Amino acid sequence: MIIESYGFKRIVIDQIEYTRDLLILPDRVHENWWREQGHSLSVADLEPVFAAAPDVLVIGTGYLGVMQVPQATRDEIERRKIELHILPTTQAWQTYNRLAQSGRTVAAAFHLAC
Repeated sequence: MIIESYGFKRIVIDQIEYTRDLLILPDRVHENWWREQGHSLSVADLEPVFAAAPDVLVIGTGYLGVMQVPQATRDEIERRKIELHILPTTQAWQTYNRLAQSGRTVAAAFHLAC
């Protein structure tokens, strides 16, 4: 999958526009992704990602970078030996594209607003 563009509350992936937070898994887009605590990313929020077992996870923390990734969540990602990139979504989408073209299995968790 290729992300064509990103703007506040809007992302275009393979010519389809999404306006809600989402997960990009190796085989599909998981639309309307909700987190247990809004602007804090928990381990449970990433269960679909863990089930996909990617090599790399790119987390987009929002347009202004408001979403937090607590240490417990980072520790669980590391325990599963998943390379982690945490960036504001304004930068994360480009990092995802670069990594997705590298031949590695890449997933993403994108907060589109804030």
